[in-house]
Amino acid sequence: MAQAPARLEGLVVASHGRHCVVESAGGERRICHPRGKKSQAVVGDRVLWQPAAPGQGRGHGDEGTIEKVLERRNLLYRQDEVRTKSFAANLDQVLILIAAEPVFSESQLARALIAAEAARITPLIALNKSDLVEPFARAWERLWPYRHMGGEQDTQHHYRVLPLSLSESGAVDRDMLMHLLAGKTTLVLGPSGAGKSTLVNLLVPGASAQTGEISQALNSGRHTTTTTTLYWIDPQRTTALIDSPGFQEFGLRHLAPTDLARYMPDIAAHAEGCRFYNCTHLHEPGCAVQAQVRDEQDAQAISPQRYRIYGELFAELSESPY
Repeated sequence: MAQAPARLEGLVVASHGRHCVVESAGGERRICHPRGKKSQAVVGDRVLWQPAAPGQGRGHGDEGTIEKVLERRNLLYRQDEVRTKSFAANLDQVLILIAAEPVFSESQLARALIAAEAARITPLIALNKSDLVEPFARAWERLWPYRHMGGEQDTQHHYRVLPLSLSESGAVDRDMLMHLLAGKTTLVLGPSGAGKSTLVNLLVPGASAQTGEISQALNSGRHTTTTTTLYWIDPQRTTALIDSPGFQEFGLRHLAPTDLARYMPDIAAHAEGCRFYNCTHLHEPGCAVQAQVRDEQDAQAISPQRYRIYGELFAELSESPY
């Protein structure tokens, strides 16, 4: 009986459905299929995989199976009433890209930030299209609570918020982004129309060609825009950028409503001062959170819009089985 091929370690660099592209330590790539539900991998996963035995490959004998997903540092995902959607694993940071036009949803921004906080992944916020002067000014003003959250000094800010003009100031933006991304694995997350494709192509020349090749391989020759792909920015493969499909909804049903406050830094900063230890921060007397909700621009305050989002999310999560 022929001996089974050895199990090799690899990195998942693309996924579509249940199929993945796994990259070996030497940079070779091949399509792999999971062996059962426990070996279902996402982009960024380190896996143990096994080449197909001679004559057993589904394609040209150059495919394989994922035998085991190695322990993850983290996993960023969203969950609604129907399904769970994983974005990527083993991330150092997530770059949430929004734009001055089309007008971004603050609720979706807040949800993405909460998911990153819950997974203990550093988030960056980038506002694109600064060349659209008036729309950008309005959008930048809407981001005031995020730009100043934690304190007035730059070193105190909980979030880093970046102004971008990817179509007009590409070279300048590229240099700034490369400094922030160097040596890290970063997921680019954002709604359709924010400029994710422009950003990826700016940082990874030839990314469109790579995406086309991977999509064809994973989807039987039919181009798909639902592929999540990891790109190496540097030849040494130390800096990675992961592009994911745009989203319009961001469910957080995997979180308990009582945990929500600690994933919103402006609310968490005051939650310990409430009269009751189990305060929901919605209607109890002596609530330190409600006392800090005000419309003025104060780095220690909670904006009415952020508080409204908290209330809506608390109600939504309270309907889940948690």
